[in-house]
Amino acid sequence: MSPASRFPEIPLKGPAPGAKGPDAMAIEVTRLMLAARDGDHRAFDDLVGRLRGRAFSIAHSLVGSREDAHDMTQETFMKVFRARETFREGEAFLPWFHRILRNTCYSFLRKRGRLRKVSLSSRWRGAEDEGDYDLADPDAPAPSARAEAGERTAAFREAFGTLSARDREIITLRHFEELSYRAIAESLDIPQGTVMSRLFHARRRLRERLGDAVAEAPNTTAEENR
Repeated sequence: MSPASRFPEIPLKGPAPGAKGPDAMAIEVTRLMLAARDGDHRAFDDLVGRLRGRAFSIAHSLVGSREDAHDMTQETFMKVFRARETFREGEAFLPWFHRILRNTCYSFLRKRGRLRKVSLSSRWRGAEDEGDYDLADPDAPAPSARAEAGERTAAFREAFGTLSARDREIITLRHFEELSYRAIAESLDIPQGTVMSRLFHARRRLRERLGDAVAEAPNTTAEENR
């Protein structure tokens, strides 16, 4: 059985010496892919363990269904494994990987005529239970506050699901995956200015759909160089 087909649970390792945060992740997964390319199946297993959650999150934002997102994640890793020998020395892995993932998802949506709004209720499945606080906790939100938060979550969920796949993708990369503008630009193979423009318009469309229920939007002015 190939490494791509069994998806073992691999514990995460610490960051590479001298690197921090997302940069450490990018360096390490590139190193793992080069090792996998050269025949190290254990390295590929480790790569899958590190990126499975991120890949599923992005796929879910695009295709909407948890089951379909799982299938797209599995298919993407299969494609990566089959194409491993084409990965070049000096190439960054994450942008290469993300292009395969998004192309897989968009191909799936086109075949099913589903490049339109999707239901993302399962992304927040269980969110209604997040307000189960210990009543003895003096800092626990009041029931009315928890109810209001639940209403905002439901409103956001519905509004987010009406966005285009491209809007959902860029919002997910920035605000769910917390990638920098530079990392998003590399992943989508577009200029950083285009990332900022797309994100601005995606946020605007989301606010329009939310209307009176709009949640606080991140302040982009302090983020632009991140």
